[in-house]
Amino acid sequence: MKSSGRVAIGELAQRFGLAPHVLRHWESMGLLEPARRAGGRRCYGPADLERVALILMGKEAGFTLGELRTLLTAPSPMDHRDLLRRHVQELEQRISQARAAKELIEHALACPHSFAECRHARDQITSRIPQRDDGPGSPAEEMPDATWPGAC
Repeated sequence: MKSSGRVAIGELAQRFGLAPHVLRHWESMGLLEPARRAGGRRCYGPADLERVALILMGKEAGFTLGELRTLLTAPSPMDHRDLLRRHVQELEQRISQARAAKELIEHALACPHSFAECRHARDQITSRIPQRDDGPGSPAEEMPDATWPGAC
């Protein structure tokens, strides 16, 4: 960082692996408010770097830019507990799905059978197929119980 502690948009973008237009977009969304130099050029200080890191963390957590604006412009993010709780639930679901995918891959690495032959893999795959719904009040059509040759 320069001795003044301030950087231009290009340097900030490069440090985070972003295109400058992304930072300009975030500014237009109210997520960033860079200081301006003479001539209107943006300059970013240490607080802006923290803000960009926080925005990126929020995006990784699944927040939209609009949700991030709501959280980051509030006096306290805790003012939006419902939004935070909903994202905790979504993250828990993503973690569960990632664990299931990891377990399937680990099983595939250790199993001598193909997916078509492996009962464990078939059960995992079949569990992800949505049941057919024939309309309100009718039971979902169930998949026939196939017998798979592999018994892992």
